[in-house]
Amino acid sequence: MNIVDLHDPKRVDKIPDDVEVLLSDGNFIQDEFKISRVELRLYNEKTDNQLGIFSLITSFVETDRCSIEMIYDEGFRGENSLLRASEFLKSNLGISGLILRSVIALREKS
Repeated sequence: MNIVDLHDPKRVDKIPDDVEVLLSDGNFIQDEFKISRVELRLYNEKTDNQLGIFSLITSFVETDRCSIEMIYDEGFRGENSLLRASEFLKSNLGISGLILRSVIALREKS
């Protein structure tokens, strides 16, 4: 089962413009969920002449039971927004927080 935890799931009803893999082929266990993959996904939604590209960045967490995609960040974030978000998570132990947030949401949806 794939869960899309967004107000408007149609925003991610397409192939992402870019993907940063944070964890793959993992055996990470959070509570009763075995985490196998964690990604950040970039969806470029619109362009403003002054502000640039409006980006939606989502987190995608795949477990042994199901997967979940949730909003991580959105807005006019400039060039390389996905790479900057990925580097921030990697350097600040944010991946574990992202996984915990996803597991909590999975429990609520199950």
